[in-house]
Amino acid sequence: MEKYIGSIDLGTTSNRFILFDHGGRIVAMDQMEHEQIFPKPGWVEHDPMEIWNNTCSVVKGCMDKSGIDGDEIAAIGITNQRETTVVWDRQTGQPYHNAIVWQCTRTDDICKRLVADGGQDRFRGSTGLPIATYFSGPKIRWILDEVPGAAVAAAHGNALFGTIETWIIWWLTGGPGKGAHVTDVTNASRTMMMNLETLDWDEEILGILDIPHAMLPRIVPSIDHDTWGHTRKGGPFGTAIPVCGALGDQQAAMVGQACFDVGEAKNTYGTGCFLLLNTGNEPIASKHGLLTTVAYQMRGQKPVYCLEGSIAIAGALVQWLRDNLGLITRASEIETLAESVSDNGGAYIVPAFSGLFAPYWRSDARGVIVGLTQFITKGHLARAVLEANAYQAMDIVNAMDKDSGVALTSLKVDGGMVVNELLMQFQADVLNVPVVRPQVTETTALGAAYAAGLAVGYWSDLQELRDNWSTDKIFNPQMAEDLRAQYIHGWHKAVEKSFGWMA
Repeated sequence: MEKYIGSIDLGTTSNRFILFDHGGRIVAMDQMEHEQIFPKPGWVEHDPMEIWNNTCSVVKGCMDKSGIDGDEIAAIGITNQRETTVVWDRQTGQPYHNAIVWQCTRTDDICKRLVADGGQDRFRGSTGLPIATYFSGPKIRWILDEVPGAAVAAAHGNALFGTIETWIIWWLTGGPGKGAHVTDVTNASRTMMMNLETLDWDEEILGILDIPHAMLPRIVPSIDHDTWGHTRKGGPFGTAIPVCGALGDQQAAMVGQACFDVGEAKNTYGTGCFLLLNTGNEPIASKHGLLTTVAYQMRGQKPVYCLEGSIAIAGALVQWLRDNLGLITRASEIETLAESVSDNGGAYIVPAFSGLFAPYWRSDARGVIVGLTQFITKGHLARAVLEANAYQAMDIVNAMDKDSGVALTSLKVDGGMVVNELLMQFQADVLNVPVVRPQVTETTALGAAYAAGLAVGYWSDLQELRDNWSTDKIFNPQMAEDLRAQYIHGWHKAVEKSFGWMA
């Protein structure tokens, strides 16, 4: 009987379940969006129970479409939006509060207090991260401070914390009284609480944040043949399947892109935009606004580290153009609208809706549109939206060059926006290096599948995964040097205009 690997992709805007065959090809998939909750400006939440229920629905939907049943699935891998924080009751499984999403800025005051006591980089030596609203630790502290009963429950060991993969693994493997409470090293490395050297929770930081150790999950390798548990026979899969691979979404894309060698890099264009560079078995401290994080770890092996540049708003800017301004009715229409003009007409959009992430780390920044004249049309704005994604990625590449000392020679790309050829060509032009799009662009889900498949021996080694990777199209730079310099100068002027709005 032919076997498949199942991948649960828990994204910021939707959940998907995808079945992959041995060649890394998609056999079937199903997808459901979940509600984006905005209680206040800059605050973003999700309903954790909706995410769990939607996970069950897409698993059933995919299996119904494909005719594949649980006995034909060799293992389950999970990838997830990182940093998003859930605290729930150990006995009932009920969340104490909606999940606080990675983009949410409600912890700004907590972060300011932490910075005041020791500077923005006070935890960077241990965690590889600056103090920022992005990460999970301050989000836990906010829930313990603001939600009645949460702090008492956490102190008595009755409240559990997890990022979204932890939440779903706990439910998949039995839920109350049975579920495995684990997080993989890639997700743990994004909490601002894990020590990069020991791969364990940092007791000093837990003390400073006043977060009880008992509420934290066990940290495990990303690719783990010592399975964390099996799906429940009465659950969405209908049978017991090992759950043994987990990666934060950006690290999953790195694995899916087969970036296993030092110096290989990928950029994912999703809700946000995330560029990761493999730096090998030793963490490299960033001096230029990047994050040092774990790329992946196989059971019994040293972890592989990477430098990461994180952009909060990428595809979300296209959604804003569609949903808030109504300039397009479908996201796919933006390319046609942008192609109606030859350039941006001098208009730039800096999408600092919740501050700027790497390499600036300015929580006081807010979005701006600059360079407006009566000449500007909605076509120019559409083009400025796409170009903003390419410029933000360019800023990160420049910072990586300075940190690593290795100049980028090409960039592997993935995510929903890579079908936009205007964006891909402009990215190649401003970077002045080739941009390489793979045949399978669902590399986030594929990376989670690879993690689970490696754990159970479905794939034998990393070379087999490299052999699966193939190119769809290469975008070579075509822009004249003087024009590139002119455009980049305009972008950096626009970025400066975004600073200080919330000071």
